[in-house]
Amino acid sequence: MAIYLDHAATTPLHPEVLQAMIPYYTEHFGNPSSIHGYGRASRTALDRSRAAVSAVIGCSPADLLFTSGGTESNNTALYGVVKSHKGQRPHMITTVIEHHAVLHPAGRLEKMGCDVTYLPVDMTGLIRIEDIERAIRPETVLISVMYVNNEIGTIQPIEEIGRLARSRGIAFHVDAVQALGKIKIDLSKLQVDLMSFSAHKINGPKGVGALYYNSRHLHLIPQILGGSQERRQRAGTENVAGIVGFAKSLEIYNKMSDNYKELAISCRRSMDAVLHEELGPDGFVVNGNPEHGVPYIYNVSFPGVHTETLLMNLDLEGIAAASGSACSSGSLELSHVLRAMQLPESVSGSAVRFSFGLGNSIDQIQTAARTTATIVKRLRK
Repeated sequence: MAIYLDHAATTPLHPEVLQAMIPYYTEHFGNPSSIHGYGRASRTALDRSRAAVSAVIGCSPADLLFTSGGTESNNTALYGVVKSHKGQRPHMITTVIEHHAVLHPAGRLEKMGCDVTYLPVDMTGLIRIEDIERAIRPETVLISVMYVNNEIGTIQPIEEIGRLARSRGIAFHVDAVQALGKIKIDLSKLQVDLMSFSAHKINGPKGVGALYYNSRHLHLIPQILGGSQERRQRAGTENVAGIVGFAKSLEIYNKMSDNYKELAISCRRSMDAVLHEELGPDGFVVNGNPEHGVPYIYNVSFPGVHTETLLMNLDLEGIAAASGSACSSGSLELSHVLRAMQLPESVSGSAVRFSFGLGNSIDQIQTAARTTATIVKRLRK
């Protein structure tokens, strides 16, 4: 039996989402910028989807740009804000555990003349407000902090950071790719200027996302030029079918959020209970913050077992999980998140991320946990 436990990487497309998208690949295929009937039908679907997504996250439709995904949204936010500041050398603050879709643009911005401060985290992956406050300079133009970490599930204090940033007149960007649908987001109350989203993390299609930007508080320099789409902020013909799918997936996820959360909590508790039963309390280590974390992501280490070896054995058993490390050019590179948390090498080098979602059952979780424990015991011998 195949068991998929990598929902933090991507999720299966919901059947209702696929049905909502199909007409925009067939009969309603017009370009939304065209003025004829085919185009107007696509434009209506685009406007309806923008309004639907905006209503769920609490922002004006005029402040929501559709993009190709979370990576483009993050790049647009960082470059768009920093490049809008002329004259003095700008300064940006972020954290060492951000997704590479933030860290890599930040690195390029450094080469382009922007100073960047990378804040540390504690052993649970949580940042400290006082560290942000100390890092602020007169030339600080942007703070970028992710809402939910994609590897360990730790939730950052976004409300407090937002209040601090707003009080200092600094633009605040939040990568909310792992938070959308899992945490209630109300941008009418959060003091956030930019927020990135992606559809394929909530059973929507790949290749579509969104960027909220507060047009009343900041000026954003467009990064993709060409046409006048997306209010001249992001050129290129919109992915109408994908955007319709995004709106539908968010509608379903929002409606079922309590059920999905209860399922994730049950899955996490079941896996934890079986691992305790099979390996004992000292046989594994759970990574992340026990008080400030989402139940959907369960990052666990098995000291004495190499991550890649365990993942390969799990895959042979039909269980899909993820690594806390990445292979690059044939060499094993430790996860930058776990490294930043300064965990012992025995813990960081044996971490596996299980992430739960649509299609998982308690029976699956118990089977996966028992199989994991069996493999771990065998490898330790």
